[in-house]
Amino acid sequence: MEHRTAHIANHDHAAGAEGSYHYGLVKRAIEAIDQHKDGPLSLEQLAQEMQMSPAHFQRVFSKWAGVSPGRLQQYLRLGHAKALLEERFTMLETSDSVGLSGSGRLHDLFVKWEAMSPGEFARKGEGLTIYWGWFESPFGPALVMGTDKGICGIGFGAETGEAAAMDDLVGRWPRATYVEDPAMLRPWVLAAFGADAAGTEHAPLYLIGAPFQIKVWEALLAVPTGHVTTYSEIANTVGHKKAVRAVGTAVGRNPISWLIPCHRALRKSGGLGGYHWGLPVKRAMLAYEAAKTGL
Repeated sequence: MEHRTAHIANHDHAAGAEGSYHYGLVKRAIEAIDQHKDGPLSLEQLAQEMQMSPAHFQRVFSKWAGVSPGRLQQYLRLGHAKALLEERFTMLETSDSVGLSGSGRLHDLFVKWEAMSPGEFARKGEGLTIYWGWFESPFGPALVMGTDKGICGIGFGAETGEAAAMDDLVGRWPRATYVEDPAMLRPWVLAAFGADAAGTEHAPLYLIGAPFQIKVWEALLAVPTGHVTTYSEIANTVGHKKAVRAVGTAVGRNPISWLIPCHRALRKSGGLGGYHWGLPVKRAMLAYEAAKTGL
């Protein structure tokens, strides 16, 4: 297919090219923190690892996360997921207790979603027009896809590469017609990544998946920002408490990363588990949310 192999160079600079630059620094910081086994790194040490002055490093990181590099380092350390699980675990059956207002508003960024019927899913996108575009995001280049009904796919190219991300999402709905149209998607994308000037209150979603997958994705939508849950808790919520492995597979096949927050699903042990777009992206997302919510 021509759209699979075309060179992708026309990124949406209106969303801010700084996003990918900042994520690149976060990725390098994660690597530096992981390699340092003797306690936290000082601001000067982290800045040296980044080959930046301490002042510049602090300015860039504070802009990305809204907190100091020292505070962000706490969120990026490997033990952060376990701490979240101990302190911010969400039982999905009682999600109202953490401030959600019920099934009509299960996520802070949008107020509605619609799921494709099983028959439509079986046709692998046949008869469906999917619009796509590349945008800058806090987690590197983001490939966003959507139909007239809402966003149906978000992938990240920082770890996998942009061509692989494109092949991945297109391969899910191979019979659809793909049209490059970032302008059509831009208002939803601005809302999805929290741009203040978006002028859009929500980013509607269009869930394209098998019935079991959609149940799992809907459960993920109940996990609020700054909180996490476990694969086994999701399995229990969807009525298949012994199907933890199947739940993990469905989580991994979530096509709308970030908005359907599969990065908030952890192992019972406090391990991160896998992440389709690379574990550094998952860790950065958890750190970003923790910083933004003051947890």
